[in-house]
Amino acid sequence: MKQKTLLFSLVAMLPFAVLVIAFEIVPLIGMLIDSFSKDEGGGYGLQQYITALTNPYYSKGMLNSLLISLYSSLIGIGIALVASYSITQMPKKIQSMMITFSNMTSNFSGVPLAFAYIILLGTSGIFTLLSKDFGWDILSAFDLYSWSGLVAVYVYFQIPLAILLLYPTYAGIQKSWRESAALLGASSWQFWRYIGLPVIFPSVVGTFSILFANAMGAYATAYALVGGSYNLVPIRIGALVSGDVVSQPHLGSALAMILGLMMIGAMWINERMMRRVRRDLR
Repeated sequence: MKQKTLLFSLVAMLPFAVLVIAFEIVPLIGMLIDSFSKDEGGGYGLQQYITALTNPYYSKGMLNSLLISLYSSLIGIGIALVASYSITQMPKKIQSMMITFSNMTSNFSGVPLAFAYIILLGTSGIFTLLSKDFGWDILSAFDLYSWSGLVAVYVYFQIPLAILLLYPTYAGIQKSWRESAALLGASSWQFWRYIGLPVIFPSVVGTFSILFANAMGAYATAYALVGGSYNLVPIRIGALVSGDVVSQPHLGSALAMILGLMMIGAMWINERMMRRVRRDLR
């Protein structure tokens, strides 16, 4: 009976395995091989990686991608920490509505998101013109097509994703813990300092790493908003693979591999931190 169940499970997993191999494993292997190809004379070597790591233009793109991912993740998780806790204090029906709304907005990204921001906060956006008409002009110093604009757009799709990931964490904080702490004379600040925050901290760190990786790989939103005028690694990869003037797919593959390693490195650091935190909590 167990053998039949195992055989059925393997057969049922076969379509999924074929999809993973065909659309993830095979392209990844092809990109890895392509990243070692030389532009001239054929053969293989580290020429593309040397160019990607030593050229100041691409190094700046990596730094920009790291910074925008870091800032948007920190801002997003800071807002989501408060928002997700507030949702848990609402009636169950409203909680369900808010989680559904967060799920919907977390998938609103790419070109539609950039277009929505341009309509609302662009040079001739609705809010920009309204602020001028009312004499406030509070958005005069804000440039949507700059670093601050990119961070604002990134934060938009970071917040709902962080809420979805942090919302279940607060369910782990039992009501009896707060009651026991209150009976022992602990204030609300002391409860969160010594009980609440240590419990949710591993989830916060894990959520941050997911947000960071999510921002590092974002391409469509940034490209639709600033085109090629801002130096980010995903935009540089797109320009190298499908450039209008010069196409360098081998270098684009090398940059893509470096980007992937940066994301894996961030996830690895996060895992190490979470292990240490869990060990300290024990």
